[in-house]
Amino acid sequence: MLTGHCLCGAAGWQLEDRPEAATACNCTACRRYGVLWAYGWEDAGLSTSGDTRAWHRPEAASMSFNHCPACGCLLFGRAFAPRADGRIRMAVNLRLADDPAEVASIPIRKFDGLGKFAPVPGDVRCVADLWW
Repeated sequence: MLTGHCLCGAAGWQLEDRPEAATACNCTACRRYGVLWAYGWEDAGLSTSGDTRAWHRPEAASMSFNHCPACGCLLFGRAFAPRADGRIRMAVNLRLADDPAEVASIPIRKFDGLGKFAPVPGDVRCVADLWW
């Protein structure tokens, strides 16, 4: 199980399974937040704890960005609408992992959220490559 918390420790997340990859997106929000996303489903192997505040872009309200109101760390993103099967897609910010060694070798996938809204092929790095 992977866990992560904000800087002050008031809010956090848990992933039951190790993600196959982390996603680095270049959209206007993700690049400003500097997040590395690991995706899952609400209440199905992914859970959150503590008080958070949600923000969403008014012009593109498909998901919320949820941060700690005390220290400001972005913990997770959550889709507003469930998929056809009723599940709600979520993503946690792997940069908040409690033990960096547990996520260091996870490969990073690039995603062009700014232009093509599609995965970007190319070199494969892992989370640790961005932390050194």
